Amino acid sequence: MIPAAVEQKVATIAAAFDAAKIEAGRKLFTQACTFVMGIAKADDLPAPAGFEVAFAGRSNVGKSSLLNALTGHRMLARVSNTPGRTQQINLFTLGSRFTLADLPGYGYAKAPRAEVSRWSDLLDAYLLGRPNLRRVLLLVDARRGMKPHDRDWIKRFDTAAVVFQLVLTKVDKVKPAALDTLLADLTTELSSHAAAHPYIAATSSTSGAGIPELRAALAELAMSD
Repeated sequence: MIPAAVEQKVATIAAAFDAAKIEAGRKLFTQACTFVMGIAKADDLPAPAGFEVAFAGRSNVGKSSLLNALTGHRMLARVSNTPGRTQQINLFTLGSRFTLADLPGYGYAKAPRAEVSRWSDLLDAYLLGRPNLRRVLLLVDARRGMKPHDRDWIKRFDTAAVVFQLVLTKVDKVKPAALDTLLADLTTELSSHAAAHPYIAATSSTSGAGIPELRAALAELAMSD
């Protein structure tokens, strides 16, 4: 169970989201969400269409778990304890015009060098070739904080002029004081990046903390399109 003090911290962060925004987020993610295709090569990327949000992060950071929590489908994105399981870009449709993209996890040292290079090339092609990509959610494990690989990808987002939003995962496993410090440090660090969204989401796919607020943020983004 998530500590009460951490729940309070998450609630404070999310105070900007009123009941109407929370409800809009809930409605958005109650729409049918289905797997479309897996992309292993840049040439296989479909033509940009509609509205797209991508999920990025280190291997085993919880991307699949977050996707499942947001959509309410426990097995929509396969969850595995084996790092490096997602080896392609997996596309899902939410409703009629919203696409969710689960990107390959990065930073897994045991993956063959050729595979890591292929993933890197694929992700570069994706970031530079998707004019309909409105935001990348960059997931960071709250227990470990930002790592060099995360910062490397932030540089890529800056270069590609792609807006990214930091999403802390597994906040139920962090003490309140440590979460306070982490949020303060990350807010300061992100202030120097033009492509960074100012709101850092603090979530737990296990307890559901922060999930309604993240849905609301994405619904607000969709309505502004």
